[in-house]
Amino acid sequence: MSASSISRAANDPQLQARVVAAANKEIIFNPELADTWFGQKVLGGMALWSPLYWSVAVETEAAYETAVNSGRGAPGHDVDIITDAALVSAITANWPEEPPPTTPPPILNPTGDIP
Repeated sequence: MSASSISRAANDPQLQARVVAAANKEIIFNPELADTWFGQKVLGGMALWSPLYWSVAVETEAAYETAVNSGRGAPGHDVDIITDAALVSAITANWPEEPPPTTPPPILNPTGDIP
């Protein structure tokens, strides 16, 4: 298994489409995930999908790479390579958490002193 196959899987548009579809299905049928920070981003159409793409690519790396090496033309699309159950499992196990709050830098007064 290689970083190359992980990268290929994470950037596979067909696998990305399945990730988005499965995550949206999860927030419809799983109120616990829908109530999370990321669930609210998905519901609002403002989700950053990259973390899930990469997590799914890592979790399904062996199946994806085996399919590529066997000459399968659409490993991200074919449900016999990456099953929906494996896809959902990878998504729920790696559901993005709320980012930590950021602390703004201190405001300097005109003399340069920190108030």
